[in-house]
Amino acid sequence: MVVAPLTLSSLAVATLFIAALPFLIYRRLRRPLALNPRDAITGIAVFALFAMVIERALNDYVLHRNEATATFLSNPLAFVVYGALAAGICEEVGRFIGMRLLLKRAAAKSASAAGTGDGTALTYGLGHGGAEAWLVGVLVQIQWILFAIFENRGELDGYLSNLPTDSVMRIHLILASLTPQTAGIFALERVAALVFQIGLSVLMWRGARAGWRGILPLAIVLHALVDVPAALFQAQLVPLAAVDGVYALGALIVAGLLFRAFRRPALAT
Repeated sequence: MVVAPLTLSSLAVATLFIAALPFLIYRRLRRPLALNPRDAITGIAVFALFAMVIERALNDYVLHRNEATATFLSNPLAFVVYGALAAGICEEVGRFIGMRLLLKRAAAKSASAAGTGDGTALTYGLGHGGAEAWLVGVLVQIQWILFAIFENRGELDGYLSNLPTDSVMRIHLILASLTPQTAGIFALERVAALVFQIGLSVLMWRGARAGWRGILPLAIVLHALVDVPAALFQAQLVPLAAVDGVYALGALIVAGLLFRAFRRPALAT
């Protein structure tokens, strides 16, 4: 079985686009909005700790190591509710803590408005969402591109000789199912995720800056709602086309709201 050159090229282009997108947005808006790279670093650190370490450890325990919870969550609807809430709670608690730290740092620097505008939230969101794009999207996609190259060379079985036979067969089947449309779906999902992360960051920033106590529960609920379609697909309750359609529409709405929020300061310079 050979992965078609068009498919392989499409995957590579989509991966490069997603890898570069957070940096391109940052570069375009750095001067107009006075973006600070330290805010992005905070977002990267929060995602790495709360999503890649804490959430994954929780999921490993609840879904695999604890027999009682694993049995209960084998029910598709229970899995959807748990998956959405786990992601919402872990990431939004981390985002709230990160925003509080940024607010304290801005207050410690001066009493002026510098560093307290929505540009901080945008930069944080680029860091948080960019880390997700790279760790959950780009690096995984690079692995599949390498698998495809080895498959085309007839070297994949030898490269994966340490894996069980059934795992190797699943990889072969996935590679056989790849198409140029797969690359488009990957790009759509990652762009939508980045838009949602920026939107949630701006919302959290404004709520935390205003001292509104309800901002954390609201952000958790909204994040959970964003993750529901993906969880429904993982539970095989809805088709992928429906999930991607929902994400495309949602991302367009959120992107429009963000554009309106940042258009005036960006165009002013």
